[in-house]
Amino acid sequence: MPESSGPMRRTPETLVIDFRAAEQLLAARDPRGAVKLLDPVIAAHPENTAARLLRARAFFAAAQLRPAELEFTIVLEREPDNAFAHFALARTYERAGRPQEAVRHFRLAAALDPCPEYVAAARFDE
Repeated sequence: MPESSGPMRRTPETLVIDFRAAEQLLAARDPRGAVKLLDPVIAAHPENTAARLLRARAFFAAAQLRPAELEFTIVLEREPDNAFAHFALARTYERAGRPQEAVRHFRLAAALDPCPEYVAAARFDE
C-alpha cells in the first residue's frame, strides 16, 4: 500500500509530463495551475531554464509581477542572449510601472533579435 503522507515521488518522466501539462495550462489561460505543476519540476531541476522561463511566463500571466521578474532575471543570468526573456522582463517592468528598466530590456531584446515586435517596443526613435 503506498504511503499517503509524503509528496508523490517524481520521476524524470512525470516531470516531463508536468512540464508539458503546464504548457497546456498556460495556453488554456490557467497560469496558476501551470505554476503549481512547474514548482516540483524546478525543485527537482533548478537549473532547467526552460521550466523557469515557462514559470516566469505563468507568473506574468497571473499578474504576479515580482515572482515573474525574479524568474526572468534567473533565466537572463544563465542566458544573457535570450531575446524573448529580455522582452518578457521588459513587459514585466512596464506593467510594474518601471518604464526606464523596461526600455533598457526592450532595446536589448531588439538588439539580439530585430523582429518587428521587439523593435517597435524598443522605441529607438525616442
